Amino acid sequence: MPELPEVETTVRGLERVLLGRRIARVEARRPDLRRALPPDLGQRLTGATVTSLSRRAKYGLIATDRGDTLVFHLGMSGRWRIDPAEIGAHDHLLIDTADGCRLALNDPRRFGSLDLVATAEIAAWPLIAALGPEPFDLTPRDLKARLAGRTAAIKLMLLDQGIVAGLGNIYVCEALYRAGINPRRAARKVSLERLRRLVPAIQAVLEEAIAAGGSSLRDFAGPDGELGYFSKTFAVYGREGEPCACGGTVKRIVQGGRSTFYCPACQR
Repeated sequence: MPELPEVETTVRGLERVLLGRRIARVEARRPDLRRALPPDLGQRLTGATVTSLSRRAKYGLIATDRGDTLVFHLGMSGRWRIDPAEIGAHDHLLIDTADGCRLALNDPRRFGSLDLVATAEIAAWPLIAALGPEPFDLTPRDLKARLAGRTAAIKLMLLDQGIVAGLGNIYVCEALYRAGINPRRAARKVSLERLRRLVPAIQAVLEEAIAAGGSSLRDFAGPDGELGYFSKTFAVYGREGEPCACGGTVKRIVQGGRSTFYCPACQR
């Protein structure tokens, strides 16, 4: 699933071809993805000029001069393509700009979503309003307060979008490794001292992943077709049975239905 770095990479790629451009044509090639597309999507976007592109958690936001924002979520397999040579069965939305650029939202598994929200109401939109702070705005004391009384494992709490917005399985595994924290430790028992290691580790992992264009494991590629190469530097994710830098061995367990990779020797 595309996580925060992949969505940030996507937004930056789209910004290069959409910002300040007028949308000349919109074609919804199916009526739904994970849920129904807004029935007036094409009418409200056609003729509008894109005024900004941004990200909130794992949502991409494309704002227009008509006071609307197109909110996209890439789901499990979604990605935008710039000027695709051919339009395929899984290209579910096409956007043509007035200067001749074509964008295609490709989503083979159709777990993504598209919504059109009044820009002034974005913060109050239920799916955005329920989110916790962005990882880059997080402080150790803030995280400590959010984890107070939580008996669930720290790994699971970091995946809770109401605790911290935008974190996903890959980058939580890598951040916990860098901070030396066992993913099974009860969240309320993670000391402030450990959180002072964890928060910078989260931010550093995300910054490095964004700089690398994200992680391409299955379907993800940036809008320009480039693959993300952060996966080349994984310390634990996907490395079950391989040696850790400390001399231990990377182990895989399942938490909340997802694989967790960690080193029992150096993550306490």
